[in-house]
Formats: sequence, structure tokens, C-alpha cells
Amino acid sequence: MQGLNFNHLRYFWAVAHGGNLTRTAERLNVSQSALSTQIQKLEHQLGHSLFERRGKQLHLTEAGRIALDHADAIFASGEELLATLKETGGPARQVLRVGALATLSRNFQLDFLRPLLGRPDVEVISRSGSLGDLFQALDALRLDVVLVNQPPAKDSATRWIAHRVAEQPVSLVGTPNRTRPPDGAASLTALLDRNPVILPTLDSTVRIGFDALADRLGVRPRIAAEVDDMAMMRLMAREDVGLAIVPPIVVKDELAAGTLIEAEHLPGISETFFAVTLERRFPNPLLRDVLGASAI
Repeated sequence: MQGLNFNHLRYFWAVAHGGNLTRTAERLNVSQSALSTQIQKLEHQLGHSLFERRGKQLHLTEAGRIALDHADAIFASGEELLATLKETGGPARQVLRVGALATLSRNFQLDFLRPLLGRPDVEVISRSGSLGDLFQALDALRLDVVLVNQPPAKDSATRWIAHRVAEQPVSLVGTPNRTRPPDGAASLTALLDRNPVILPTLDSTVRIGFDALADRLGVRPRIAAEVDDMAMMRLMAREDVGLAIVPPIVVKDELAAGTLIEAEHLPGISETFFAVTLERRFPNPLLRDVLGASAI
């Protein structure tokens, strides 16, 4: 098979992301027929139809989705090549593309990115989503790093590197009404006996640790809610639903304001945060600023 024509691929890529042949042709300043011809040539070379028409809309076929994934990776690599190897007379503007699990603490994300925030030569692009979507984007080079609170499963086919970037202690946190009872200071056992708790879901390492701690203490906490979203847990704690089992960083603004109180540190329980990158010959140099010089 002859070499891939990248002009044809770029036209296909533009239409696939634009979703409309006419508007894409206008944006690229080419005729609609010329654009259609370029895509047909690519389809002929690949041996598959890349679009199917439903009414006035173009939809990717299965082969089209595969081609788009590869096109995204190819053109992202091209941009990375220019950014990595191009020499300019002044400082180039750099971009770090960060993905984060949708349920991850926003405060942790801000702390992770703090070395870059406010720098005039840096743009941070942040995206949240599910683990599957984020790791797919990382593999396709659409993301430089993914932030999670559990390391991904690794096998011989993966090229992921999980960097342990933070380990946060976990505490019992609630409103002053719950954490400062009228009868004076309360022990951890008394707090758990008296108050309902807001827990992470069963698959969380924090939940596993808490269940083991409760068993050792001989208490059976009343569960007010089980949530996997740190923002929701933070909101429920503020609304006085119960005592939340969270790393203090999740509610640091409320702790500083006094609307929530850290009642007790939970011994032996912590939440670990990971920054997952891909093995790459030319990693994004901004990763050194957030991971440390020895991390990449």
C-alpha cells in the first residue's frame, strides 16, 4: 500500500471534528466538492467508508472512529514535535493537558497545578471524566497526565507510569454542632456512636480502611450516605448530614472559615493521589514542574 497521504487525513480530521462538510469547507477555504474528493481518496486508500450520512448529518463509521483516534494522535504528536524541538527568539507558550477523575478533590488538583498557575508562558487545559475516557485520551496523546486516587492496573500492553504525588491523612470532619458536643470533648468512638457518617463507596481504599478501623473499635456507624464524589461529600458535610470521612485538603476552605471542624484524625488511614503519565521519548517538559525533575 502506498504511503498515507497526510493532506487527505487532515481534511478527514477537520470534517470529523467539525461534523459538517459545508461548514468545514468554508472554514478551510476550499470547495465542498474538493473536500469531499479528498476524503473519498482517503477512504479508497484505507478500503473502508469513514462516514455515513443520516439525513443532513455525517456520522463516523466504526472505521472512521478508528481513523479519527489515529489522526488525533498523529496531529497531537506533530504539535508536540514543534513545541519540543522548535527554537524561537523568545519564550514559547507551553501547554499542559491534564485529565482528572471527575470525583477527585478540586483542592488537590489545584495544589498539583499550583507551580504552573499564573505563569504567563503556560496554559493549562483541564478535563474531567471517567477512568476509561481519560486513559484512552492519554494513550492517544490528547492528555499529558491523568490525576487519580488509585493506580491503574498495568499489564504488558500498557505504557503507563503511576507517580505517587501526594498522600493525605483522613479525618472525621463535620459542623461545630456535631464535633463539639455540649457534654465536652468526645472520643472517636463516642463521635461515631453519636453521629451518622458520610462514607466513600465500598471500592475506595479509604472506605476499606475505615471499615477495618470501626471493626477494631467495636462500633457500627450509622451510614447517612455513600458517595464517590468529593464535592458531594463536602456539600453534605456543610449541610450537616453527618460526619464526613475525608482528607482535610478536600474541605480546607471550610476548615479555614470554621464552618467545618476536623474532629479526629483517623489513625492508619490515608488517601494516595497518583499522576499517571505515558512512557514517551519526548514528555511534556512542564511535567517536571509538577512531578519533580526525577519523575520523568
